[in-house]
Amino acid sequence: MSRLHALLQTFVDEGTIPGAVALVARGSAMEVAAVGSRSVGGPPMTRDSIFRIASITKPVTAAAVMLLVEDGTLGLESEVREWLPELASPVVARTPSSELSDVVPAVRPITVVDLLTSRAGYGFADDFSLPSVQEIARTIQGDGRIPQNPPAPDEWMAILGRLPMTYQPGEKWLYNACSDIQGVLIARVSGKSFPEFLAERIFEPLGMTDTAFTVPEGKRDRFTSYYKSGLVLEDAPDGQWATMPAFPSGAGGLVSTVDDYFAFTRMLLGDGLLSAESKRLMMTNHLTREQQDSSKLFLDGQGWGFGGGVDTTLTDPWNVLGRYGWVGGTGTSAYVTPSTGTTGILLTQLGVDSPVAPKNLQAFWEYTTKF
Repeated sequence: MSRLHALLQTFVDEGTIPGAVALVARGSAMEVAAVGSRSVGGPPMTRDSIFRIASITKPVTAAAVMLLVEDGTLGLESEVREWLPELASPVVARTPSSELSDVVPAVRPITVVDLLTSRAGYGFADDFSLPSVQEIARTIQGDGRIPQNPPAPDEWMAILGRLPMTYQPGEKWLYNACSDIQGVLIARVSGKSFPEFLAERIFEPLGMTDTAFTVPEGKRDRFTSYYKSGLVLEDAPDGQWATMPAFPSGAGGLVSTVDDYFAFTRMLLGDGLLSAESKRLMMTNHLTREQQDSSKLFLDGQGWGFGGGVDTTLTDPWNVLGRYGWVGGTGTSAYVTPSTGTTGILLTQLGVDSPVAPKNLQAFWEYTTKF
């Protein structure tokens, strides 16, 4: 039994999680462990088990946007209104706590880089009581952890376009919505559906054969069940991911395996798919210190690159060498550290109740730093 297997097995033995699959790699060294079961009382977990990866979808979506930038179809400073006319004339809450009807015009158009850095004015804030944040949660975003059957992209965008932004473009970092907007943008710019674009430009080239927005019947014997606190079943293998959703969520809709996601992280640390400059931009903090400190609930001092957090406590705040990655509300986590070439991926099927990392995640990341 490997040290990684022994670590994860303690959490299964304690009843904290039904099971998990984890991978740690540095250079040519790798350790992989599969522990527990795919469901409570169900078949054993295997290395190729499929998980709802939730918000570690976000870096994949950002990489897809960067492919369009490299194609020359988009520029980082391009105004998105050409492709997203619903956001052509956005309005902003006069103050963050203003009612939905108390608005002012946006001071400038929304750009591609605003979306990539989650500073387009839409999304979850630490204060969920803000009227504009409540309305986004109520109408199109669900709880940000598991799809809530949102409407199809055109209707989704029409609803969003009628809502006021909480902050001016570029002013503040807000969580989640910008990654979903990126998915719509990718589809409209490319002329393909978002799932088709990801499959053709990312999943097929990288060999990510089990990564998608749905799990076909022939693979459901490998699909894990998803639980909330207390091991209350939230979604079974024949549940929400049995059919393609109306809105494929760029913020959190993918399923994947540990080896598929490792292929993606290996690309971030190596060659292929994207240029070195695009990867540097993805994994570099783009937030000001004030913007980092403004979200204690989600960022808690981290920076933000394109689609993922950047640990600015390890190195100079503007250096690419800190960890890059994110966590998912369904109990997933994936980070890379460019300075050491380290990858850590942990996939569980127990949802988290808050952005504060549970004990098993904390223990896993302590393990990766010593690998």
